[in-house]
Amino acid sequence: MPKKYAVIGHPIGHTLSPFIHKRLFELSGVDAVYEAIDIAPENLNRDYDKILKSLSGYNITIPHKQAIIPFLDKIDEKARMYGSVNTVLNRGGVASGFTTDPDGFLKALEYAGIELDGRVVILGCGGVARTMAYEALLKGGRVELAVREKSAKKAETLVNEIKNNLKNPDIKYCFMPELCGDIDTLVNATPVGMSPNTEVMPVDEKILKNCAGVFDAIYNPLDTLLIKTARKNGAKAEGGMTMLVWQAVVSHFHWDGSTYDVKDIEKLCIDAAEELKNR
Repeated sequence: MPKKYAVIGHPIGHTLSPFIHKRLFELSGVDAVYEAIDIAPENLNRDYDKILKSLSGYNITIPHKQAIIPFLDKIDEKARMYGSVNTVLNRGGVASGFTTDPDGFLKALEYAGIELDGRVVILGCGGVARTMAYEALLKGGRVELAVREKSAKKAETLVNEIKNNLKNPDIKYCFMPELCGDIDTLVNATPVGMSPNTEVMPVDEKILKNCAGVFDAIYNPLDTLLIKTARKNGAKAEGGMTMLVWQAVVSHFHWDGSTYDVKDIEKLCIDAAEELKNR
């Protein structure tokens, strides 16, 4: 009998997870089925025993990444630090939670040859920016959150949280119009440039002329205007589809120890982007 896996969330109809994970199971030769299950927040308690306990493993998306934690027997260090779980392994009656979002981010940068140990400017201060800021600081980077004035309070709160949780982190925030100078890595953690509004960028091209590396968390389209412009100006640049696929790859490592050829993952990123376009 094939093992059963799924992604849970609400709403869940838009997810690319079944497409990506089915391909990963095929590549690893693991006999498994993978489906999307819509679970409303008020039904999580009921469906945990009814559905989730019977699965070999599952992924979690909004709005359950925090809500799932009290149901689990254990979570790993990164998941505990972020207070977020997006992957669960059920084995021997024990439910173990992980977060693979940070790993997906780091793997995507590694694939693109982009470093995190210099001046790292992160555009935005939401949940995605939070993950990236922590990871950059843990890699020895000097982090600057660039935000709009209306987000000043939120940025200040995030900076203070990180200063409370990490030892002497080099982090601050600024307003986007103040951004200048050489940047080792620029990270877009805002939705600016996402389909259908693909003809805009979160920063002016003059900023990109001073960037060595650029990462855009947006995965639709595959190459945003920010990515295209960064490459035109000589920067190493990578989009969010690579992060999306790599975090799925890390889920499979937790589930069954599977590893993959980089060329296969590269092809999967392109195919996933095409699948998204065809929908």
